[in-house]
Amino acid sequence: MNVSGSNQEQESWYRDAFIKNLTVVLLGIVINYLNGSMVHTFHREEVLRENPRYVLFIHLVLNDMIQLFITISLFICTFVFLTINVSVCCLLMTAAVFTTQNTPLNLATMAVECYVAVCLPLRYATVCTLRRAHLAIGLMWATSALTVLPDLFILLATEPLSFFLSRVFCDRDRVFRSIYSVAKRDATNITLLVIVWLTLLYTYFSILFVARSASKDAKKAHNTVLLHGFQVLLCMMVYVQPMMLNGLIQFFPGSFSGVQFTAFVLTQILPRFVNPLLYGLRDKTFRRYLKKYILGRSRPCGRMKSFS
Repeated sequence: MNVSGSNQEQESWYRDAFIKNLTVVLLGIVINYLNGSMVHTFHREEVLRENPRYVLFIHLVLNDMIQLFITISLFICTFVFLTINVSVCCLLMTAAVFTTQNTPLNLATMAVECYVAVCLPLRYATVCTLRRAHLAIGLMWATSALTVLPDLFILLATEPLSFFLSRVFCDRDRVFRSIYSVAKRDATNITLLVIVWLTLLYTYFSILFVARSASKDAKKAHNTVLLHGFQVLLCMMVYVQPMMLNGLIQFFPGSFSGVQFTAFVLTQILPRFVNPLLYGLRDKTFRRYLKKYILGRSRPCGRMKSFS
C-alpha cells in the first residue's frame, strides 16, 4: 500500500510538473512569436526605424524576448534538474535580472518621450533624436548593471571556490545569499521604484493638464501614459516577488510548486504578455505595418502620427 501510494504521488508530481512546464513554454512561444513579428516589422520599415518612439519600443520588445527565454529556461531547469551548477546559475540569473530591471526603466523612458511630444512639441525634434534614444537605452543597461554586478563582486569575495563547483536550486536568494547582497537589493529596488513612479506621475499629470485643452493627440497621449503606469505596476511586482512568494508559502505551506508557478506567471510572464498588446497593437501606425506583413496586405502605409 505504501509503495502504491508513493508511486501515485510520484506520478501526480510528474504530471503536475509537465502541465506547468508545458503551460509556461506555450505562453513563451506565443508571446515571442508576437514580439518577433513586431521586430521583423520594425526592421523592414525605415519609417519606424527613424522614429525614436519605436526605437524605444522595439528595445522593450527585444528585452522581453531575451527575458522570457532566460526565465523560462530557469523555470524548466528547476523542475527537470531541480539543482544546477552554481556558476551556470550565476550567469543565467545575472542575465535574467538585467532584462527584468530594464523593463520598468524602458517604460518610464517611453513616458518621458510621450511627455515631450505633447508638452514640448516645438522642442521634440531636438530633444527626442535617434542618438538620444540609443543613449537612453545604454543608460538603462548601465543602471541595471549597477543593481546586478555588485552581487557578483560580493559573491566572489564572500564564497569559497567549492561553492561555485557545487549544485544549487537556482534562485537569486540562494545564490546571492550574503546579507550585503540582500540589503543592496532592497535598497536598489526601492530607489528604482521611487524614480520610475515619480517619472510616471510627473508625465501623467503634465499631460493630463495639457489634455484639458481638448487636443486629440494630448488626450491619446494621456491614455497612453496611463497604460504605461499599468504596465509599470505589473512589472514592479518583480520587486516584491520575494515577499509575495514568502507570503503565499505561509498561506499554502504544502504547495510550494504551485506557489512558485503562480508567482512566476504573475511577475515574469504576465507583464511581458501585456506589453506588446497595450502598446504595440494599440499604436495605429505600428499596427498597420504589422498587419501588412502578418496578413499579407501590401497596400502602402502612410506616415502617421499616433499617441494611441
